[in-house]
Amino acid sequence: MPLPALLEQRLRLPVVAAPMFLVSNPALVLACCRSGIVGSFPALNQRESSGLRGWLEEIAGGLDETAAPYAVNLIVHGSNPRLQADLAICVEQRVPIVITSLGAVKEVVDAVHSYGGLVFHDVTTRRHAEKAAAAGVDGLIAVAAGAGGHAGTWSPFALIAEIRQFFDKTLLLAGCLNHGHEILAAQLLGADLAYLGTRFIATHENGASADYKQMILDAQAADIIHTPAVSGVPASFMRQSLERAGYDMARLRNRGEIDYGEKLKPVDDEARAWKTVWSAGQGVGAIADLPTVEALVTRLDHEYRVAHRQAQQLQPRRPG
Repeated sequence: MPLPALLEQRLRLPVVAAPMFLVSNPALVLACCRSGIVGSFPALNQRESSGLRGWLEEIAGGLDETAAPYAVNLIVHGSNPRLQADLAICVEQRVPIVITSLGAVKEVVDAVHSYGGLVFHDVTTRRHAEKAAAAGVDGLIAVAAGAGGHAGTWSPFALIAEIRQFFDKTLLLAGCLNHGHEILAAQLLGADLAYLGTRFIATHENGASADYKQMILDAQAADIIHTPAVSGVPASFMRQSLERAGYDMARLRNRGEIDYGEKLKPVDDEARAWKTVWSAGQGVGAIADLPTVEALVTRLDHEYRVAHRQAQQLQPRRPG
């Protein structure tokens, strides 16, 4: 589908670097946008709303008209006491793209639309996608099986196919995307943009610790555990960090309790957990280095162009 005017002709690659809790920061966002892809961060990565305004001013001041737009992720859940304050700041600062999670609310969408911004919403099932579409979002992020963070369990083939039955706006695909040919594959499935998270943890510019980055280099797909035990919402974490934090591996399927207000407390157990229990997607086994964002995007761009040429050379087999 055609991209919204805000994105048309402004992207070097059809890529959004996903917002990652306690990882994404202004340095990562600026590096992504200057390299020609959408950079993003969760509002809750700033511990207070006043700090969020400062980050937005820093990002806006560091970008010119040649850069790609940026995005802010808002948790639209009843337990997030900062939602209204953070939304008001996003409207005040005219954030180009707002990514909403854990709730698609028309009032939030209308607030962002009031100044011409876009709203993309995370979904893991058709039901979630239908609710978000009804709320008037501009794009859906299909978080498929194998993705990092709060991931779903549906195959990308099933998730994209069902969403496209009723949604003709911008569609993004998340889950195990590390290379340029995989970005093209996402588009061939029916997505407009690829949504990459784990690959951007393993870059120079972000808030992840050196140990976190090294664990991503060392991990394989079999090390990724999908469990609701850490945050109350099913999410993907590296087994090594769960074991090191003392989690009982036999009890990881016990449901936790969702409370985003608790994330704001500096000594909260869950906040500590996210600092020491590290999320990643099943694509970790294909990540082998820690480049700068610019070097990574340049590589992705080359791989994407090569994949285009190779795809054009493919010919369907003739019977007999």
